[in-house]
Amino acid sequence: MGQHSQRLSDTPEEWQVTQTTTPFTGNKTSVRTDRVVMPDGSTVTRDYQVHPGSVAVLALDEQDRVLVLRQYRHPVRQKLWEIPAGLLDVPGENPLHAAQRELYEEAHVKAEDWRVLADVYTTPGGCDEAVRIFLARELSDVEGERFEVFEEEADMELARVPLPDLVRGVLAGELHNNCLVVGALTLTAVLAGEGVESLRPADAPWPARPFTA
Repeated sequence: MGQHSQRLSDTPEEWQVTQTTTPFTGNKTSVRTDRVVMPDGSTVTRDYQVHPGSVAVLALDEQDRVLVLRQYRHPVRQKLWEIPAGLLDVPGENPLHAAQRELYEEAHVKAEDWRVLADVYTTPGGCDEAVRIFLARELSDVEGERFEVFEEEADMELARVPLPDLVRGVLAGELHNNCLVVGALTLTAVLAGEGVESLRPADAPWPARPFTA
């Protein structure tokens, strides 16, 4: 078989839904049950979590260290090292603005240079969550009072870790947070390849969560 270059791209498609119910509505997410018509004409039931979407920030300082934080995640019963992240609370909100807010609130840091690292569906088999992961550089501490944190965030630890150490942790099975894994490996590939300048701009279109300026 000869090798040939082919650019793959995910494409929109929507199979017919004959019935939709929402058996559970939570504080930030809900569960939906759809009856979906299969290509052979049969009908199946699909349950999935409906999610507003998220942003995450891989913040890289001048020493090529990544800003990470450790947070308790109840569903998996672990304290995970993560990169700053948060929900898109406002429908249609510009994800860059949400990412800048999260970096400020969780790490009390601002950044001058922003680019899109990757857009991912975290668990497309059971949840419609879409996450945009940004690369943020040219960091500086924010003046003034720290943002008050609550619940799990009140126990957070902050650290700055060299990027290769994060990659080693991922490959050793010691770091598991989705956005940290994708962010660290994607940035490593970018730095080994075409460089940061090749990344999409921070306001690149995001069909999964369309936004207004």
